[in-house]
Amino acid sequence: MLNKWKTPRLPDAPVDLFIGVLSAGNHFAERMVVRKSWMLYELVKSSHVVARFLVALHARKEVNAELKKEAYFFGYIVIVPYMDNYDLVFLKTIAICEYGVRTASAKYIMKCDDDTFIRVDVVLSEANKEWPEEDCPPYANGPGYILSSDIAEFIASEFEKHNLKLFKMEDVSMGMWVEQFNKTNGVEYVHSLKFCQFGCIEDYYTAHYQYTNVVHVE
Repeated sequence: MLNKWKTPRLPDAPVDLFIGVLSAGNHFAERMVVRKSWMLYELVKSSHVVARFLVALHARKEVNAELKKEAYFFGYIVIVPYMDNYDLVFLKTIAICEYGVRTASAKYIMKCDDDTFIRVDVVLSEANKEWPEEDCPPYANGPGYILSSDIAEFIASEFEKHNLKLFKMEDVSMGMWVEQFNKTNGVEYVHSLKFCQFGCIEDYYTAHYQYTNVVHVE
């Protein structure tokens, strides 16, 4: 519980990239690994990139109490108001879109998991170089994907109007939502194997299934 791990305040001006990290209430150790690794990168501590954890409520009250203490000390954990359930993970994804567009005013919105390592500079550079605002990945890859702000705004708005098709798999849901957006706006899909599903490769962007020795509060 050191001040150097605290999350920077939200900049007053719009940011280039918002990273929403899906996490569970009892994943304190995973969140600390993120805070001590890629979230320390200077871009995340600058006015260009904002990262926030998205966490739902846990079934155990004591876990929620610890989560609220953690949020108060480290700052800016976005707690979504429902009990954590795998079938409802898509609601966290919608919350990422809503926060990224309406609170962070980000040009690009990225989703990842709390066991994903992100090379923030490479991701931002690639987004600015190859992915203009109308572009997105060809399909929603669970470990990490990036959206332009117009797609994220569409998803948040259509959810409010009850116009989104909902499916329990959040990455499948994202593919459906982008397809729905594509019917009237036109999307060019870009796919990169450098969002690594297992381990990492040369010049990777993110690496999934990265673990450390952790103890979960059950």
